[in-house]
Amino acid sequence: MAHLSHMVYFTLNDDSEAKVLELVDACKHYLDNHPGLVHFSVGTLNKELARPVNDRGYQVAINVIFDSRESHDLYQVAPRHLQFIAEQKYNWKQARVFDSDLV
Repeated sequence: MAHLSHMVYFTLNDDSEAKVLELVDACKHYLDNHPGLVHFSVGTLNKELARPVNDRGYQVAINVIFDSRESHDLYQVAPRHLQFIAEQKYNWKQARVFDSDLV
């Protein structure tokens, strides 16, 4: 069974340090330690890496790897994930989601 990578890049309405840290903390609190999680990480845009190929249109990124599609699907409707969205959606202008099967 292939692992599934779920990456989300958040562009914030207010990219101040306080709002960036608020979202990072919320990600750590609500999105880690779900069943089937193989890896969880959250981070911020590295402002020093500004090559022409770097996408710099975000402030916070998460990378979550699940052991299966089923675990990913359960995560999407998990109460903690839904609470994260309800509490933090106001904070982002855009959330770009990239789901990939890992081979």
